[in-house]
Amino acid sequence: MASVSKDERVSGLALATLPLAERQAIVARFEQRTNEAVRACAPTRDWVRRAIRRQGGLRCPVRLKRLSLDVILRHGDQLADLYCRYPDDVIHLQPYEFSVGYQPPESREHVDALQALTEPGEWADEWGTVWAHRAGGVGATPVDVPLKEWSQLTDYLARRIPDPNAPGRLASVQPLLETHGATKYCVGVIHLALFERYHSLRGMENAFLDLYTNEREAHRLLEALGDYLVSLVRRWGETPVSAMFLCDDWGSQNQLMVSVSMWRKFFKPHYRRAFDEIHRFGKDIIFHSCGNVAGIIPELIELGVDVLDPIQPGPMNLEQVAQQFGGRICFCGGIDDQRLEEYTAEEVRRVARQTMETLGKPFGNAYIVAPANLVPPTVPIENLAALIETVHSD
Repeated sequence: MASVSKDERVSGLALATLPLAERQAIVARFEQRTNEAVRACAPTRDWVRRAIRRQGGLRCPVRLKRLSLDVILRHGDQLADLYCRYPDDVIHLQPYEFSVGYQPPESREHVDALQALTEPGEWADEWGTVWAHRAGGVGATPVDVPLKEWSQLTDYLARRIPDPNAPGRLASVQPLLETHGATKYCVGVIHLALFERYHSLRGMENAFLDLYTNEREAHRLLEALGDYLVSLVRRWGETPVSAMFLCDDWGSQNQLMVSVSMWRKFFKPHYRRAFDEIHRFGKDIIFHSCGNVAGIIPELIELGVDVLDPIQPGPMNLEQVAQQFGGRICFCGGIDDQRLEEYTAEEVRRVARQTMETLGKPFGNAYIVAPANLVPPTVPIENLAALIETVHSD
């Protein structure tokens, strides 16, 4: 093993110095151990669904395996021990890293997702968007886009847009579906559902300007992205997942990034198509949208969203959200990942209990306990233990 001290492992820079094979081994062992623990535990599918539908689950369901790769690399077996003692009730299945995209076995330029997200570098995904991971950072951000000019749109739609029905697109999660699908509440993940895919193709500034200055082209691109989304929903619909998790961040720290009227005009019809299709397959809808999204919560409820994630503390007032919308939709998230490292272990326990009391217990336990976003590597293992133990025992 490379000579990296425990304190140094806090840093993404230090973790990146571990040989790639060692990083791969740590993550593979963590996944193998935690998946085996899920397989061995009692069925969760039916009682989690009752909780989501506000029919009185055993307790608030738990989804705490919401982790950055760096936190797994930092804590390794010690973290796996916790998840083996307290397996998640809600199992998310992500067939590929969203910033890389699906890579067919015959791909000539294969991007190793773990390497990409733990070492500085840039790469292009299957859509042609260029992503970058910076030293010491978590995750990846787009740095170049394939649709800089609308003159490129016709050719892009004809030649470049990926095939949602590509053989093997969901193959990586098939073994887990065969193991867990019949008895556990499994969730098929679709990142960059609509708006986030749009701005990853056009760039954020263009994405906002398009709604005012290029309406015809915006509608045309969104129609194609909506078709792609519906096709991917159908792929997941043919599997035994209980729900689908769609991601599109709409909130800033204070408000929506677009007006509600603009959201209705450009995006709501495409969400309706996708959500109706999810329900046609008998699956639940979990919609993820960071920031203050209070302005569209009534719209999402009207569209049939079953679970709203992540109810981000800070931008969202948890008490107000519960008062206004509790009993009409299930909540998920609510634990402030950005402050988990600042709390003492006792404060973590207090916040966890308070969040369950606010978002879940008054509404038949219709709250999936989860961090509001990926847990960063700076969170002490003692705080993670306090969180996991508390939400499983209360």
